[in-house]
Amino acid sequence: MKNKFYRVLCMALISSFCAVQLPAQASSMLSTDSAIETHSERADVMAFLNRADVVNAMEKQGVNPADAQARVAALSDDEIHALNGRIHELPAGGDILGVVFTVFIVLLITDILGLTKVFPFTRSIR
Repeated sequence: MKNKFYRVLCMALISSFCAVQLPAQASSMLSTDSAIETHSERADVMAFLNRADVVNAMEKQGVNPADAQARVAALSDDEIHALNGRIHELPAGGDILGVVFTVFIVLLITDILGLTKVFPFTRSIR
């Protein structure tokens, strides 16, 4: 009796898998140029975070540079593009505090949303 039940169950599963066709298409194509651009923007932001003056400024603000780099690695392509644009808007030798503040705000928002847990003083909304 068990064998007959398992046989019917297996046949039902096999037929249901064969009958269901899941759509397998991309919502949009990603061009090679945009993929390379996104990769280079991410590399630019990471190189900026690795600069000695930026590391010193983050440490003075109480931000662990490794945590900041991990957060930047987790950002979406649109967020990287916006952050990279913000970095390039700064004057040469200018306001590094604004960039550190921007990175801090991004990290704080992701902490509050519950995506990460870097700051002990935040409470997740999840």
